[in-house]
Amino acid sequence: MRQTKLDDFLELEEHNKELEKKVEEEVAKNRAKDKLMFQQSKMASMGEMLGNISHQWRQPLMEISSLFLPIEAKLQMNMPLDNNELQETISKLNEITKYMSTTIDDFRNFFAKDKEKIHFELLEQINSTVNIISGSLKAYDIKLDIIIQKNPTMLGYKNEYSQVLINIINNARDVLVQRKIKNPQIKIIISEINGNIVTSIHDNAGGVSVKPIEKIFDPFFTNEKTNGSGIGLFMSKLIIENNMDGNLKVENKNDGALFTIIIPKI
Repeated sequence: MRQTKLDDFLELEEHNKELEKKVEEEVAKNRAKDKLMFQQSKMASMGEMLGNISHQWRQPLMEISSLFLPIEAKLQMNMPLDNNELQETISKLNEITKYMSTTIDDFRNFFAKDKEKIHFELLEQINSTVNIISGSLKAYDIKLDIIIQKNPTMLGYKNEYSQVLINIINNARDVLVQRKIKNPQIKIIISEINGNIVTSIHDNAGGVSVKPIEKIFDPFFTNEKTNGSGIGLFMSKLIIENNMDGNLKVENKNDGALFTIIIPKI
């Protein structure tokens, strides 16, 4: 009888060890899968960023070209160059190149790896983020409004926060363009509610058509987007909920979708 119980105990122990081993293997697989998807998300973001750089620099490059044209014309016709005119042109060129240099810094900072959580002002990070994507919004005449009810200091990974903002805004932009919305608009509202920092991103693209609405956070779900990777919103939710102890949700309003990022103020 005792031997039977001992055998049963040993058998149970063996099953437990096998189960623990399987659990560890599955956890390792999930971590590897999440890491791979994060890398895929970064690569997709890099593709978006390259497009944003081209939009962002097209206008200043045209301005630089337009500044040189009258000078070149005068030189070809042997006309005298006015010192004040030259000084004004140099001053404008300095402003444009400074803007382009700032844009480079914003892009470089976006791709820098966050090593640890830091305190950062939300408005400063939002302005840096908007500077990255404003060119692509202007290209489609999409109006972007930023309403700051509070300018809190957040503890977290600031570049990952920017990545989430860019993913959501780019998603809204694509839907606005796809549906050919008249007077397209995206609105960002920053506030503090019950000790939480709340970032709301609202568009007027008509709302999310899929049901249940939470399905848009599923990996590789693209719905109406023809060239989307389907991991942007999935990674956004993962970043906010796993890396920043917050919550990312979506709902339909009268004229469009409302994404809400809720992060505890620490």
